[in-house]
Amino acid sequence: MAANSFLELVKARRSIYALNKDLPVSKERIQEIVSEALQHVPSSFNSQSNRVVVLFGAEHDKFWDITTETLKAIVPEGQWESTSGRMAMFKGAAGSILFFEDQTVVEGMQAKFALYADRFPVWATQSTGMLQHTLWVALEAEGLGANIQHYNPLVDAKVAETWKLPETWKLNAQLVFGGRVAEAGQKTFTPLEEKLKVFGA
Repeated sequence: MAANSFLELVKARRSIYALNKDLPVSKERIQEIVSEALQHVPSSFNSQSNRVVVLFGAEHDKFWDITTETLKAIVPEGQWESTSGRMAMFKGAAGSILFFEDQTVVEGMQAKFALYADRFPVWATQSTGMLQHTLWVALEAEGLGANIQHYNPLVDAKVAETWKLPETWKLNAQLVFGGRVAEAGQKTFTPLEEKLKVFGA
């Protein structure tokens, strides 16, 4: 595949919020995509600190029920209607991918390479960012819509308890996916010359 084909997929990736539970591909295909990305997205020193949980159907609904319950306890009453609407919107999708960084791996690398100890948490976050983007692009290339959310650390403890996850898995983000109900609006861009400098060309 030429670079232009890849870049077209990158450009086509958008934040799609209007989602439903009708998947255009099988759950098995989604699991295959997640598995391939998780295996091959790079990490510093090949540390492989990324961890992923995929939630479909009732398990996906359960995650957003947990998030709703958590937020209900802290969001001011006057702001709850808007927040509740967002929670219902995310729950209305077909599934969620939860992204974690395994702190056992990060701390092990810090101990092994003490000179770079302060960098490994940053590098782990960079790796999970690459994984999130890779999956976002890949799922939308298959005809799904998706958007990224960050309700961590508010829900971390309850998520670990509910799905019996290791305490060392630190939640980073949630990718909500499903069938597309509506497309994203027009995207605006900061002028390229404000963001890019090239020397020696």
